[in-house]
Amino acid sequence: MKLANLILDFKKKYSLNNADIARLMGVSKATVGRWAKGEVQGMQSETIKKLSKVVGFDVENVLGKDVITFKRPILGEAKGGYDMFLESDFEGEEEVNYDEFKKGDFFLRVKGNSMMGDGIVEGSLVYVEKTNILNNGQIGVIQIGDEVTIKRVIYKDGTIILEASNPAFDNRYFSQKEIEELPVKILGRVLFAKKEY
Repeated sequence: MKLANLILDFKKKYSLNNADIARLMGVSKATVGRWAKGEVQGMQSETIKKLSKVVGFDVENVLGKDVITFKRPILGEAKGGYDMFLESDFEGEEEVNYDEFKKGDFFLRVKGNSMMGDGIVEGSLVYVEKTNILNNGQIGVIQIGDEVTIKRVIYKDGTIILEASNPAFDNRYFSQKEIEELPVKILGRVLFAKKEY
């Protein structure tokens, strides 16, 4: 991986400009510009340590390599159903490629089969991008009061519908008042699920 690609990807993912990265790194905006243009191929070790902290992985281990694996944490469990509390137990890490690393933030272990129509089944891992906004019809991780579930989110006439893809499970409907009072919060978007055999 080239330094320029790393900087450009980081800017894009977090909607940052050169000045933002310069502030985070304690360098000049011109220096960040040279990194992004590919004019600088290497860095001093202290700068590499700072950049590693900012981007969330060891930059030294990826610069100049063609095949790189990254890891994202498995943060616990979420129900592919209802009435399940999100466990905050750290279960370990799962390998992802660089494109996946850029898009998502963490994995959750699935309990239940309410989303089996979408391939999200008991024991699988879902890869989640942290966000509080979903488009209509996207699958998300949703907090309802103290419980957490994985469902397709439908917006209709000021309500949120949490839709299961297994016909054995009922959909749930939440008014604007319930959304505010329970509350109902979107914690992330499910990017993909993978089943371990």
